[in-house]
Amino acid sequence: MTRYPLLTKDPITGEELIATRLENKQRGLVLEGEFQFGWIGKLTYEQLEFAGLLLRFRGNVQRLADTLGVSYNTARARLDAIVEALGEAEAPQPTQNEDVLAQLERGELTFHEALTRIKKG
Repeated sequence: MTRYPLLTKDPITGEELIATRLENKQRGLVLEGEFQFGWIGKLTYEQLEFAGLLLRFRGNVQRLADTLGVSYNTARARLDAIVEALGEAEAPQPTQNEDVLAQLERGELTFHEALTRIKKG
């Protein structure tokens, strides 16, 4: 019997799916009911694959990006989409360097002041 990848979303509507039958063929055990996938059900197959790879690389997004042949920003965007799909997205807090660069862009700091602050970290 061909095994297919786990579908967690209705391919037409995108709505979450539920499992109605679980089976252990070796033991002849069949469970029927309505089983939810939990947080896994909120992700697409591609997002699950990405999350699995991220775990394999112990959360190192740069190594994952290198393996997938994409930029760090692309990998980070995929990770952000997963967090958003889980419904736990928080507004990302700007890093100190991002704050300094924003102040530089607004003309609140000179280039040398910004450079000094970034070096101090």
